[in-house]
Amino acid sequence: MSALTVRLPDDKHNRLRALAQSRGTTVNRLIDEMTTLMLAEFDAETRFQVRAARGAGQREEGLALLRKAAL
Repeated sequence: MSALTVRLPDDKHNRLRALAQSRGTTVNRLIDEMTTLMLAEFDAETRFQVRAARGAGQREEGLALLRKAAL
């Protein structure tokens, strides 16, 4: 496990601490959960971009397959 130091304005730190307390968790766990969500979103976007690039230039073939599937 790694340690990370983040400098935040006091008011933002206080708000994060209040948020963590309202959820019954720690600031560390709250930050861990937020980074997990952000990384999952990044991974999904990356997968979408890879799939979009793989299908680039195949518009007509894709539409033909959709028409065939609709029958």
